[in-house]
Amino acid sequence: MDIATLKELHPDHFARASAIRALAMDAVQAANSGHPGMPMGMADVATVLFEKHLKFDAAAPDWPDRDRFILSAGHGSMLLYALLHLTGYEDMTIEQIKNFRQLGSITAGHPEYGHAKGIETTTGPLGQGLANAVGFAMAEESLRARYGKKVCDHYTYAIAGDGCLMEGISHEAIGLAGMQKLGKLIVLWDDNNISIDGKVGLSDITDQTKRFQAAGWQVVECDGHDPEDIDRALSQAKSSKKPSMIACKTHIGFGSPKQDTAKAHGSPLGPDGIEATRATYGWPYAPFEIPVDILSEWRTIGARGSADRAAWNDRYAELSPNRQTELHRVWTGAPPKKLTSTIRALKKQISETNPKVATRRSSEMVLEAVNPIMPENIGGSADLTGSNNTLTPDLGIFDQANRKGRYVHYGIREHGMAAAMNGLALHGGIRPYGGTFLCFTDYARGAMRLSSLMGVPVTYVMTHDSIGLGEDGPTHQPVEHIAMLRASPNMNVFRPADTVETAEAWELALTSHKTPSTLVLTRQGLPTVRTEHKMRNLTAQGAYVLREAEGKRQALLIATGSEIEIALKARDLLQAQGIGTRVVSMPCWELFEEQDEAYRRKVLPAGPVRVAIEAGLRFGWDRWLFGERGKREKSGFIGMHGFGASAPAPELYEHFGITAQATAEKVKDLLGGNWAPDSRT
Repeated sequence: MDIATLKELHPDHFARASAIRALAMDAVQAANSGHPGMPMGMADVATVLFEKHLKFDAAAPDWPDRDRFILSAGHGSMLLYALLHLTGYEDMTIEQIKNFRQLGSITAGHPEYGHAKGIETTTGPLGQGLANAVGFAMAEESLRARYGKKVCDHYTYAIAGDGCLMEGISHEAIGLAGMQKLGKLIVLWDDNNISIDGKVGLSDITDQTKRFQAAGWQVVECDGHDPEDIDRALSQAKSSKKPSMIACKTHIGFGSPKQDTAKAHGSPLGPDGIEATRATYGWPYAPFEIPVDILSEWRTIGARGSADRAAWNDRYAELSPNRQTELHRVWTGAPPKKLTSTIRALKKQISETNPKVATRRSSEMVLEAVNPIMPENIGGSADLTGSNNTLTPDLGIFDQANRKGRYVHYGIREHGMAAAMNGLALHGGIRPYGGTFLCFTDYARGAMRLSSLMGVPVTYVMTHDSIGLGEDGPTHQPVEHIAMLRASPNMNVFRPADTVETAEAWELALTSHKTPSTLVLTRQGLPTVRTEHKMRNLTAQGAYVLREAEGKRQALLIATGSEIEIALKARDLLQAQGIGTRVVSMPCWELFEEQDEAYRRKVLPAGPVRVAIEAGLRFGWDRWLFGERGKREKSGFIGMHGFGASAPAPELYEHFGITAQATAEKVKDLLGGNWAPDSRT
């Protein structure tokens, strides 16, 4: 539908949609930066969605049973900001719109979760929002099954562009959604045939409608500028038991001189272009000015859901006090009261029985204890369930036949899994965890980074953490991945040494509110090193003294995970020669960094030589070797200096020199002639 026809047949709708377009082009022009074309092209679709279909109340942005709206094509952020302002979200003032993309504003270049109410997730990296939406829809299905339709019954809508559908993560996401038959997931494709380089045909010939159909979706097509056709398509999508993709044929930069060109995608229209567009629209108002009558209509739309919310509040009030308390707990992310005592009981049992198990099995033991008391836990694996040890007997499988199931078979979709888990967590009421091999964090990395950026407490269970996995060889042996994860802001990376530390790491992950956690776990069996039960969670300190030196302290060994066993054996060798040696377990660098100076000085005092032991690369270890009162000439590293090899794990440790003997020799080399047996030993 062209503008003249749209204005003639649907003048009121056109005026409301024009308010979105005007705010978008004015904000991008004021910032001299941004993407006006997509908001201008999808304004009609968004107007119909918000006016006639989306269940929301601008006065209560966090209402649990609201429909979720996700702008996966995050470069078109002004579409979302305009909608939030027009419908009356309190914090999205006109001043924020005027300060688009400016320092300190909540209107960032791409939507940032936590900056403003109504932004359900951070988008910008294309395809992430689409994959998040799958997690949102899964969360809705799970909570509806668990608590009933009176409490949870809503849709998830996502606007995706050509770029979202070209990114590989989209294939993982739509395959998962189709298999799960997520009937309350509706994706609106902005089919404008333009990317930054020009026509989509420059780089892609995919028939997207057939691709979605092949993945088990209902596909509906509509004229993205005809409000009646858009309404029809949305109604049809809502009636399906399959996830739906609506192909909305639109014109990027609708009505501007740059319409249907790449120039409308990522640059301002310019003063002359805006003047011409205003004339085309019949929009004679000053920049950022919205006529009172049009704004009033939008505010009415923003309040439309208040009746639904009031009815929901009445239904919620009819629930039993216990059910209300439980719902409030899971919605706020508070752990159950039994969690700490459950973890402590497991720690005590392990310290008394001293099992030798792989920490991936240790993780399973923890989950066996906590999953029954945490119904909000939803686990999964990227087709490595038996290797990641992420399934416990009480969970049941989440699928169309059993929405109460709490275990997801994500398939070989590491990136899609991580992004879906972000959506599960962002929805609220869910604590997601999922597993794969540590080396495949390379595949999941894009979504893991967004977990950190958004402050979403997702737990990543990453097993087969080093050359210790053995014969699978260097393609599967991670050497740089721990360093990569530690380099990520706001990510707690735990590499526990035994079951006790694993239990403590899980307790911290399950009580986190704004930080994701990665558990780095072994394939090979490890002895219990925490043989004395401690009520306190020592892992919460990040590092602690595991074994103190006997006699004069001359050496300090710092290790993580499987290399703690090597450090303890090296200590025995050194102590036998009269060299007092302290062993520090450092399961979480990030938490140790948060400790005060006095505690860090107590654990890592000046004076002794320092050797770090970890079956990964040295990168990052210098912070603890000759930072924090250490000296370069008195420090060393035992670990990897390149990629691994294919062989049984014990042979690899010998081959690469990650042994107790090599550690002891390194200490003696660093001491030089400055050591002698301590007469007190």
